[in-house]
Amino acid sequence: MRYQGSEAYSARASERAWERASAQSRAPFEVVSGGGLDARARQGVSPQFLARVRAVLLVAALFFAVNLARVALASATVSVLQANSDLTTQISEAETLSSNLRVERSVLSSNARISRIATQNYGMVLPTERLTVSFEDRADEAGQTAAHGDDAQSAEQTGEQADVG
Repeated sequence: MRYQGSEAYSARASERAWERASAQSRAPFEVVSGGGLDARARQGVSPQFLARVRAVLLVAALFFAVNLARVALASATVSVLQANSDLTTQISEAETLSSNLRVERSVLSSNARISRIATQNYGMVLPTERLTVSFEDRADEAGQTAAHGDDAQSAEQTGEQADVG
């Protein structure tokens, strides 16, 4: 119980009151802004981590692009080699066909075969008589002389025009 109006005071009461007032003006603990686990969690991802992730993604994209180019070159090489193989096969077949056609042409164009077909199938025979035509020198009505057959033939071979009358 307390009595109001009591005059007895403690000698140290004034010191205690001052200590109480100074203690109440200060916070019971110290607050530091921006520090602690909560601030780090709210901060998000650090710029160094983002730079590293970007570098890793760039290296992966570069690796993918290089391998894609390598695969494209390999497939192009395979297709060119396949086309070369096909062309080599076609050339070989064409050379074989050409050789066979040359042999067949030589067989079909032989004189003995043609003579045999002409005599057996068509009844043709070689002539036994020979007909000789000779050109003699004669004078034309206009007074021109005809060229000899040998002269006319040699003129035709040289490209000149001979008068034959």
